Amino acid sequence: MNDTPPTAKPIEDTLFGEITVRQDGQDRLEVEGEGIPRVTLERDLESEVDPQIAIGSRDPAHLTMTIDGAEVALKPAKGGLTRRSYRVDVEYDGARYRLVPDSVPSSRLTRDGTHIGDFISSGDEMVIAEWKEDAEVRPADASVGYALASAFGTGGQPMWMMIVDGVSAALP
Repeated sequence: MNDTPPTAKPIEDTLFGEITVRQDGQDRLEVEGEGIPRVTLERDLESEVDPQIAIGSRDPAHLTMTIDGAEVALKPAKGGLTRRSYRVDVEYDGARYRLVPDSVPSSRLTRDGTHIGDFISSGDEMVIAEWKEDAEVRPADASVGYALASAFGTGGQPMWMMIVDGVSAALP
C-alpha cells in the first residue's frame, strides 16, 4: 500500500510560471514555485476545526504563516454578514497585503492599498490568478495571493443577497 500523498498539479501563472499549491487536509498548506518565495500556512493541531474553512480556522491565534522561513503577521477577519468581514491581512517584507471578496466568485488582492490582482478558488489546490495589467507585481505577491486564496477560499455574496436568501428560507 502506498502512503505517499498525491502530488498537486502545478498551476500555470501568467507571470511566474508553474506554481504548486499543496494542502495537507485542514492542517497545512504550502505554495511554491521556481520564481516565488515558498509559503507555509499551518493550523495548530489542538485547535477546533471549522469544516467551512480549507485551513480549518480563521482564528489568528491558531494559525502560523511563514514566507521563505520567516514568520509573518496573518490576520484573518472573523467572517460575518459583509464581504469585507471575510478579509485576510498579511504583513511581509514591509508590505501590507489584503485579500477581500469583491464578487460572488472572486477576491481582490491589494498590496499597500493598490489592487494588484484577482483570485478565484473554492478553498482547494486549484487557484486562478488574474494580475492587473498596470500593476507592478512582485514574486511575493503571488506567494501571498495563492496561499490566502487556497487557505480561505474566495468570493462572497453581497449582503442583500444573503438577506433575500434568509427571507426566502423563512417563508412557507
